Amino acid sequence: MPTEKKERQVKELTDKFGRCTIAIAIDYTGQPVNNLTELRQRLQDQGIEYRVVKNTLAYVAADDANRPLIKDIIQGPTGLAFGFNDPVETAKVLTDYIRSTRSSLSIKGAVIDDRKIDPSELTAISQLPSKSQLVAQLLGQMQAPISMLLGVLNGPLAGLATLAKRRMEQLGSEDK
Repeated sequence: MPTEKKERQVKELTDKFGRCTIAIAIDYTGQPVNNLTELRQRLQDQGIEYRVVKNTLAYVAADDANRPLIKDIIQGPTGLAFGFNDPVETAKVLTDYIRSTRSSLSIKGAVIDDRKIDPSELTAISQLPSKSQLVAQLLGQMQAPISMLLGVLNGPLAGLATLAKRRMEQLGSEDK
């Protein structure tokens, strides 16, 4: 018979699985508490939630949220990082933390929407530019032809203005 506490935990996990754009499973074994506290803080600063989950409760919650692939990445002691915005940013923050602290944390896998991602793919995803950077690059690419066209159209007018100015200088020097 499930306890009220477990039912509440399953309900919370079901909600997180339903809302998240990415869920990353992390093997946290052998980590000192202060390292996990630092990881939680860094993730929280970026709007990413981190929870250590009990596997059986996570399996029930994954089924309730209709996200069965999440069960595939949860094996053994598992911490889950939930990203609710840009999946690339979540992957980037987590892999940067592991790289910068030389932590022995290991990524077991991830689920982005309805696709299972292995650790090597997640590392590749973390190296992609963020959504805002991609939008800025796209706008720059769209703006470049317009700027070049403007330069071409202004060329004859600038030449005419230079010619008129020199002629006026020439006429001014003849009067003296």
